[in-house]
Order: sequence, then structure tokens, then C-alpha cells
Amino acid sequence: MPIETLLQAVKDGSMDIATAKEILSRAPYEELGFAKLDTHREIRTGFAEVVYCQNKADDFLVQIFLKLYKAHGEVMGTRCSQTQFELLQPHLPDLIYDPVSRIAKIMKPKEGEGLIAVCTAGTADIAVAEECAQTAEFFGQKVERFYDMGVSGLHRLLSKVDRLQKANCVVAIAGMEGALASVIGGLVANPVIAVPTSVGYGANFHGLSALLTMLNSCSNGVATVNIDNGFGAGFLASQINRLVTRKE
Repeated sequence: MPIETLLQAVKDGSMDIATAKEILSRAPYEELGFAKLDTHREIRTGFAEVVYCQNKADDFLVQIFLKLYKAHGEVMGTRCSQTQFELLQPHLPDLIYDPVSRIAKIMKPKEGEGLIAVCTAGTADIAVAEECAQTAEFFGQKVERFYDMGVSGLHRLLSKVDRLQKANCVVAIAGMEGALASVIGGLVANPVIAVPTSVGYGANFHGLSALLTMLNSCSNGVATVNIDNGFGAGFLASQINRLVTRKE
């Protein structure tokens, strides 16, 4: 629970002081033995902990999901396989799964604030883009998607420039040579987050060529995250968008 929500609940009488004190006095993490769940992360940062599902033991994964859902009333896991979803779903009947992004989540209704534009060079980059977009939406941001706008058909991108320029942050996701981020960086005033993907032929080196292109971008205002790291881009975009929309 965000600290503002807790204090407002005390102020309007929907939560008594003793309950609020109990919540605030809990340890800053919940010890499970195999994991230490950072249940205070939302209070500190505004964003609750998210589960990285890949390589987690079945029983550990189930317990982590249940604990985080109990703490926050919602939960999200990234890099979740179909098998892991089928394991989790009987314990959390409201859990939904998107096989494209590999995200499993129970999400509270949110209107979405501000605007983040998520762009891909090609259709093959959409899995990473959806991980990014759905992460931002889970954290309460409004997202507009612009897919298959790579530089081999530049007119596709140029036809959307007016809409990209309205976004508080643009995420540019590309494999191959990764040129999309540099092009967008020269067209918009707000920050661009570059995401290299592992899409490409042999000399792409599983995303390394796109990563190096993005790191060496001559466009100002372009920052680069790791290869295929849609979650990291979505999280950073949410932080940037929140700065613009935050109400003091």
C-alpha cells in the first residue's frame, strides 16, 4: 500500500491508527527462507515488487505469488512460461496470462496517466515490446503502441511523428542494427529509451550489434537498457512518466 493511501485512510477514518501502526511497524521485508519479499518497495518507490519467474522452483514461485498478492491485492510475473502459469492459476483463479509477453498478472483497474509511446522496428520485436508496455500499464501508466516502424520503411515512422512527440517518454525497440532509437531520438523532445533485441541474423550476435549501435547513438537524450529487457524499459518509462504526471 502506498504511504499516501495509508495516511489518507487514517485521515478519513477508514483505517484506525492501531492498524496503520501495525502496517508501518512490520519488517521491511517478509522472510520466506528461500526469498526475502520486499513488501515495502511500493512505499519507498511507488512501485511494488515484480516476480521474475524463469528458473524459479515451482513451490517457491507459488508461495511468492501468493504472498505478494496478499500484500498488494495485485501481482505480476515476467518471463513466465505456460507451464508455470498452469501451475499458478489454480492457486490464483483471477490470474491471466499473455503468451506473447510471457506476463502473468492480477491487476487492479487503472485509468492510466500521462503517455508512454512504445515502438518497434519490426513485428518480431513485439514480444519485448509487450513486456515493456504491459509493465508500464501495470504500474498505472497510459501506453500507446506503434509497431513495425523500422528504418527500412521510414515513411511508416514519419507518419506517426506527431503522435510520438506528444508522449512524455518514447521506448524504441529494435533488433538487427538497432537504428530506430537514433532516428526517433532526433525527432522528439522527450527522453528515448532504447531496447536492443536479439532479433537478427548471425552478425547480430544475439542483440549485441543492436546494443552497440544504441549505446553509440549520436542522438541526444537516448538511454539504453539491456538486450531484450522490456521490463526494465517499461519500469524506467513509468518513472519518467510519473515525474511528469505527479501531483504535489
